[in-house]
Amino acid sequence: MTSVQYRRGELADLEALVRLEQACFQSDKMSRRSLRHHLLSEHADLFVAVATHNRDQHQDQSQMLLGYGLVLYRRGTRLARLYSLAVQPQARGQGVAVGLMAELEAAALARHCLYLRLEVAKNNSAAIALYRGNGYQIFGAYSDYYQDHSDALRMQKRIRRFAQVPQPHAWPWYPQTTEFTCGPAALMMAMAGLRPELELSQSLELDLWREATTIFMTSGHGGCHPFGLALAAAKRGFNAQVWVNTEQPLFIEGVRSEYKKNIMTSVHQQFFSQCQQAQVPVNFQDFDQQRLAKALVQGSAVLVLISTFRLAGKKAPHWVLVTGMDDECFYLQDPDYEPEKDHPLDCQYLPIAKQDFEKMASYGSGRLRAAVIVSLVGTD
Repeated sequence: MTSVQYRRGELADLEALVRLEQACFQSDKMSRRSLRHHLLSEHADLFVAVATHNRDQHQDQSQMLLGYGLVLYRRGTRLARLYSLAVQPQARGQGVAVGLMAELEAAALARHCLYLRLEVAKNNSAAIALYRGNGYQIFGAYSDYYQDHSDALRMQKRIRRFAQVPQPHAWPWYPQTTEFTCGPAALMMAMAGLRPELELSQSLELDLWREATTIFMTSGHGGCHPFGLALAAAKRGFNAQVWVNTEQPLFIEGVRSEYKKNIMTSVHQQFFSQCQQAQVPVNFQDFDQQRLAKALVQGSAVLVLISTFRLAGKKAPHWVLVTGMDDECFYLQDPDYEPEKDHPLDCQYLPIAKQDFEKMASYGSGRLRAAVIVSLVGTD
């Protein structure tokens, strides 16, 4: 008698997983090292489907690996990514893939995820039909995505439903090209979302940084000041306003050098004076979720300063673009992208539960909260 069972993958499955990977994929194969890493990672769930044979009641069961599914998680978000799904050729059409997906969705739900996302080859009609049949919808595409240069479709499924999710605005995504230009990258996405003809380039990214930088930061190159980002947007013909919950100079609490503190204070005062001259409103008030929701409903782009601790385990200020909301989440475009460990899909329309966002959207012991609202002229 033969039955299919689903369970978490174990190190004892590693060699069988390697053989399955070789049998199922012509390119973009995971290495033995990668498979082992995912079996042990706390940021992944790997489930296997095994055929269990009971030869008779006096003998032990024997198992054969029929397939596996792998889901990866992005720290600090409610997003899971179906990274790989493989089924032995001779076992296809028997519901193994559907069973694996059910196990993976249950695992993602247990981690309080709201969405599962995936990429699938545009010419893989069988896989696309499988995903569609299980509730996944196409929401984008990548050109020249795989090693064989074929295109990919992006699909997602809301696995935990609280309310109908509106279709997100087509905000572009731009990955910062340096470790200190998250502010310019977020502003570029905001401006290009409002004015699609705007060309996104590293040249513009660096220009914006030079206009908005604080000069110094806790370490390394200076980041961007909300006043500077608002001025840069206004210079390019957008309405911009700043919300910040303190009148004190920003980002200096972690700076030890008095010389650097004096420079940063001077920059802060110069930016504030320039905002007054350019009639860029500066509101010394907390930018709470009600104000954020109102700005999004009005079609504005909202840059928010967050702490990266909940996203990447680092205590650093970081600018993101908030692209939308529903009853449960805010959605972010995160410009922080490291090709060796991130995937572009993991940085776009990130669902952040509102209670998590409340904790994330402040920085430092002083609980600095800052936002820049950008809109088209005439829409305020």
